[in-house]
Amino acid sequence: MTDKYNGWTNYETWNIKLWIDNEEYTSDLWTVRARELLEGEEENPVYTLHNELKEWVDDNNPLIGSASMYTDMLNGAISSINFYEIAAAILENIQED
Repeated sequence: MTDKYNGWTNYETWNIKLWIDNEEYTSDLWTVRARELLEGEEENPVYTLHNELKEWVDDNNPLIGSASMYTDMLNGAISSINFYEIAAAILENIQED
């Protein structure tokens, strides 16, 4: 049995990519950043974008600093997101255009 969800590593990865793509602000934000990395002298743009995506999600976590069952559940979900897979997909979409 596979743990894949709609072709992605898991539900959490698919869900965050869906939100990134479906919100104009985040779609534009990450498309522009991916282009900058591809056009720049970045040695490993996928790894850099992966780190920036993870930091962005962590920084926007509304439950940071609180202790509750919901905080633990949200942090567990966030920790299972495959940010590398998302970064690679964003960069691949840029390269195909």
